[in-house]
Amino acid sequence: MEGKIPITPQGLHNLKEQLKHIKTVERRKNIQDIETAREHGDLSENAEYQYAKEKQAQIAGQIQMLEDQIARADVIDPRKLGGSRVVFGATIEVYDHDQDRNITYQIVGPPEADSKNNKISVFSPLARAMIGKEVDDEVVVETPAGDRYLDIISLKFE
Repeated sequence: MEGKIPITPQGLHNLKEQLKHIKTVERRKNIQDIETAREHGDLSENAEYQYAKEKQAQIAGQIQMLEDQIARADVIDPRKLGGSRVVFGATIEVYDHDQDRNITYQIVGPPEADSKNNKISVFSPLARAMIGKEVDDEVVVETPAGDRYLDIISLKFE
């Protein structure tokens, strides 16, 4: 077990729900799949059985990972933060010069990072470049494709 993982209350809730779903739905279905495959006879050449056993190991790994993340969770509620600087949990609206548009990001813990929903890990280069900045500050993010320039437009803690 490594150190604590920063996470929002919603992120912890989502991890617990995901764990519950895996234990109550996916694992039960997998047990049924194994039983069904066993009924088909010789297990050494039973592809359905082999697949179900591989799935069982995958599910066990997911459960272990989620339980570890939950045990190491350091819950930080953005609503209790506030201030004028970007910190963990902040929701930041920026103007992206390269894309010529506004984008809203939330800085979250690694387990809840989701690029499709603009939730970025506190350890990502983008978040690290924004942390400590204020509204109207320019942020320069170093990327493999070159520097990316952002202006911080607004900052919320929700």
